Order: sequence, then structure tokens, then C-alpha cells
Amino acid sequence: MSVEIAEIFRRVSHGVYVIGVSSGERRNAFTAAWVMQVSFKPLMLAVSINPGHSSYGLLKEGGRFSVTVLARDQFDLALHFGQSAGIDKLADQAWHPSPRGVPMIDTGLAQFECVYESECDAGDHRVVVGRVIDGALLDRDRAPLIYRDTGDADGALMFFPDSFDP
Repeated sequence: MSVEIAEIFRRVSHGVYVIGVSSGERRNAFTAAWVMQVSFKPLMLAVSINPGHSSYGLLKEGGRFSVTVLARDQFDLALHFGQSAGIDKLADQAWHPSPRGVPMIDTGLAQFECVYESECDAGDHRVVVGRVIDGALLDRDRAPLIYRDTGDADGALMFFPDSFDP
């Protein structure tokens, strides 16, 4: 693992988000940092997700997901939803189901609800593209939580190689 390579990649700026997924009565939410807008017409967001995680299956089965933009002072919330599977991460949090049943976190800066459109392989992750069908501005005053400012809270440092592949 290379701390230098990790620091180089941490200069690629992006926020920290909570992604909500559901299928029938099953639901979950997880922390993600690789999220971006990819289209204006129609409005679309892309989310990178490890296909080995249970949330990927829920997203595929349910065909919908939500994205909540976290504020700088919500680092603890990012840690909470970044925990491993096996617990109901929504149990002690403020959230509501969208009219279509997708978990929507009640706090944060903004939220989106998306319908699955497509996906593609991206190394050890899948990039899922969703068409935005609803959204809300929750707080216009606070600054967003930026991934670079989270340190190695997600343990990603161990995944960076010692050197770049030629």
C-alpha cells in the first residue's frame, strides 16, 4: 500500500453521501464517496458500488436508490452508514420512505431519488447510473463533507498499490 498514491487520489475532489436502497420490505443505506452527476437531459447521477455488498443486490432488485449529500459536520453519520452489513443501520436514524419505498435520510444538504437506468464494470466496482425522478434541498447554509477530509476512516488506504501499473 502506498500512502503517496492514496494522497494523490485524495486530491480528486468529491463529497460523501449516503445511498439508500430497498427491495420489498428489505432496505439498507451505505456511505459512498464515488458519486457524480453524469447528464442534464435527462438529469442523471452515477454511483460506484462494490457488487459484493448486499446493497448492490437490493439496488438491482428494487431498481431505485436515493442519494443524500452529507454536510461537513455529519462525519459521524458517514461513519455510521459505513459500517459493515449485519445491522439495521436505519433503525436509530431519522429517515422516511419515498412514495416509491426508497429510504431517504432526513438530514443532510440535499437528497435525490433515482431510477436505475444502466451500469458498467469499473474494476472491482460497478458504476450504476440512475435517472433523477425527485429531489429536495434540505439545507442551503452548511458546507458539504469532502472525502479528502475524512482521513482513512473507510480503510481505503490498504487498497492502494505500492506503485502505478505501467
